[in-house]
Amino acid sequence: MNAKRLPGLMITGTNTEIGKTYVAARIAESMVAAGHRVGVYKPVASGVTVPGDPNHALSDPLVLWNAAGQPGELERVCPQQFRAPLAPHLAAAAEGRSVDARLLREGLQYWQETSEFVIVEGVGGLMSPISDEDYVADLAAEFGYPLIVVAPNALGVINQTLQTLITAATFRDGLDVAGIVLNQAAPPDPSDDASLSSNRRELEQRCVPPVVAELPWSADRFVEEVDWFRLGTTAADE
Repeated sequence: MNAKRLPGLMITGTNTEIGKTYVAARIAESMVAAGHRVGVYKPVASGVTVPGDPNHALSDPLVLWNAAGQPGELERVCPQQFRAPLAPHLAAAAEGRSVDARLLREGLQYWQETSEFVIVEGVGGLMSPISDEDYVADLAAEFGYPLIVVAPNALGVINQTLQTLITAATFRDGLDVAGIVLNQAAPPDPSDDASLSSNRRELEQRCVPPVVAELPWSADRFVEEVDWFRLGTTAADE
């Protein structure tokens, strides 16, 4: 499967719980504001709450759908959802189910047919298991969208980001990385983490893919203006 005929981006991260969904939502909002018809797709999710749960409004599929202006059918945003906060194949097994590897791939088609740009969000990092057989990187390679790597502005981010970029460069024939987003995923405390003021500079000096944006804590927009459509169109035209 190759999604390069339609512009898009795939959001991955250096780890889990570093704000990938929040970053993906902010990208979707900025693109919708610019007049683009955006589709959002999360092939599978675990740790998802159900309607009636106090935190359901914060579930990843609902956050993405609302940020994109509620396009299409909500059920299509994430066709496979599991409640346990585990890797998807383990969360599925806890419910006596399994992840449908074919649906992981085929679920994207709906958004390709109804959107002009698709934002796909993975789970965890590139080598996070997404089914019994697949890793996030497998879907990234098959979908063909350039990657946005979300990196948390915290101590350790340099090593984590460089390892992610090495994985992208060496997986199969290599994965295209459009850029890095430095995300403040927790309230900043310079007295506790002295790296906050230097992480971006260090990443810019050490990473070949550029740091394309920075997102402060709880901000509703990026520090800089980014042409996300252009970033997602480059690979589509190749």
